[in-house]
Amino acid sequence: HSEVSRAEIDIFDREGVFIQEVMTPLLRDFQKLRIVMEHISTAGAVEFVKNGPDNLAASMTAHHLLYNRNALLVGGVKPHFYCLPILKRETHRLALVEAATSGSPKFFAGTDSAPHTTATKESACGCAGVYTAHAAVELYAEAFESRGKLDLLEGFLSEHGAAHYGLEKNEKQITLVKKSWDVPAKYEFGGEDVTPLRAGLSVAWSIQK
Repeated sequence: HSEVSRAEIDIFDREGVFIQEVMTPLLRDFQKLRIVMEHISTAGAVEFVKNGPDNLAASMTAHHLLYNRNALLVGGVKPHFYCLPILKRETHRLALVEAATSGSPKFFAGTDSAPHTTATKESACGCAGVYTAHAAVELYAEAFESRGKLDLLEGFLSEHGAAHYGLEKNEKQITLVKKSWDVPAKYEFGGEDVTPLRAGLSVAWSIQK
């Protein structure tokens, strides 16, 4: 993750400090290295990547595109929205969505799906991470649909990342259909269970079987 982890740095400021202390000198010293800021979460990171050199790109999670910190904190602490980088205010979420749906090859998907068990999330010191693997593509589709940019989803999911790393594009295809489905409350996981994002609620898109 593109964050510093020193205890004295406010958790909402750690991405910005990382850009200043780590990314800026890294780009100066390694001008031919392909660099990715994983799971960016702030408008500042968006601008840094947009204005950076061609060897710099960034990944984004579905949950950072769809939710802000109110989902975590309003009406009580919701541990299944606790992740790192932590969810930020709405202005940052909107900046992320704008960048993701811009068609820029500098931005692409990186789910950071984290299958921490329900017990380790719902505890006095819960693990950081959101489980989205059950519906990652469908959740990204919701974010792109919100901006009327579904035509740019394929590039974000399947092309930009491969191009940045100099890899061949995956030629396999899936088909998304506008058909909602209800997310289970739990998924079995190694004798325990995980609570997925949208547990007990619906997702607007489905992958055609």
